[in-house]
Formats: sequence, structure tokens, C-alpha cells
Amino acid sequence: MINIPPDKRKHLDAKIVFNKQMKDPIFRKEYEKLDAEFAPIEAILDARMKKGMTQAQIAKKMGTTQSSIARVEAGKSHPTIPFLQRLADATGTRLSIRFLPQ
Repeated sequence: MINIPPDKRKHLDAKIVFNKQMKDPIFRKEYEKLDAEFAPIEAILDARMKKGMTQAQIAKKMGTTQSSIARVEAGKSHPTIPFLQRLADATGTRLSIRFLPQ
């Protein structure tokens, strides 16, 4: 392994790479397919972070375990609607599930 000093390393800006990839119609289509899977995870994380709570604190308020929150946030578990409602209650938010026109 070659040791390169941090000030000599070249880094790619992830946003620049992402924006370039999004110009590719095939990449964009596949990325947008994943939105439905990742949007709920992002919303869960956002609600918890805005409340300034840890996974353990949310879990205690919901009557569940920290590991169950971690699995949902990692996308390794698919939460039920009652679970999402308890999470909304614990974060002082309102659960809303919608079907939007494409």
C-alpha cells in the first residue's frame, strides 16, 4: 500500500459525480426506482435527528429495542404501518402515506 500524505491526495466531490451520473437516462431511471425504498428510511432518520434523539431513546419511547430501530434505518427490516405510527408518535410527527401520480 502506498502512503500518500493527506494534502497530496486527490478527492472527487461526490455531488459532482452524482450530478454527472444523473445526466445518464439509464442511471437516472434505476436511481429513481430506488427512491421508494430509501425515502421512508430517509424520513425516519430525519425525524429522529430533528428531535435530537438516539436510536436507544426512540426505541425506549416506542417500547421496542435499539436494534430494531437500527435494522429499519439500515434498510434491513421493513417496518409495519403500526411501527411507523409509533415512531411518528415518539418523534412528535404525523405519519402520512400517499400515492402520487407519476
